[in-house]
Amino acid sequence: GYVGVIGQQEGLDLLVQSAAHLTGVMGRTDVHFGIVGGGPALNEVQADVRAKGLERFFTFTGRASNDLLLDMLNTADVCVNPDRATPMNDLSTMNKIMEYMTLMKPVVQYDLKEGRASAADASLYARQNDPVDFAEKIAILLDDPAARARMGKIGRARIEGGLSWAHSIPNLLAAYERLFTKIGK
Repeated sequence: GYVGVIGQQEGLDLLVQSAAHLTGVMGRTDVHFGIVGGGPALNEVQADVRAKGLERFFTFTGRASNDLLLDMLNTADVCVNPDRATPMNDLSTMNKIMEYMTLMKPVVQYDLKEGRASAADASLYARQNDPVDFAEKIAILLDDPAARARMGKIGRARIEGGLSWAHSIPNLLAAYERLFTKIGK
């Protein structure tokens, strides 16, 4: 499962390459990619899926209601964050990671600093921008339901623990207080 914007930096082109590796070289026919979201690269990604003959392995919903989004993610065994390694992505917390962990889904993503800080052991990490390694990490989780369940629990615990708004509010308020104190001087 994938949810988010479909633009250049989100790496959906890399995900299509991973799907081609999974279904071609690795011979996996037990995989289907549910893609929820829209964006400037949607048509390009869909054309790439068609060009590679992968249509039967993909469902694109475009922008979707919350109910459809939850239905798609709740049926996923594994959720993916194929954001390519860029300076911005390396230091950005992605909402999709938090949403996946909230739903107790294990994650596969490229090894980016903030992605690792957010997900920790709730994710497997592929080498940056390496769609073959990404495909192999997906396959590892598809073949290991116990690992998926364990990682899902870890992710949910991270959300309910230090990553929740309840834990973030004091730090955010303290940052605003420091800022307002500096501005006031």
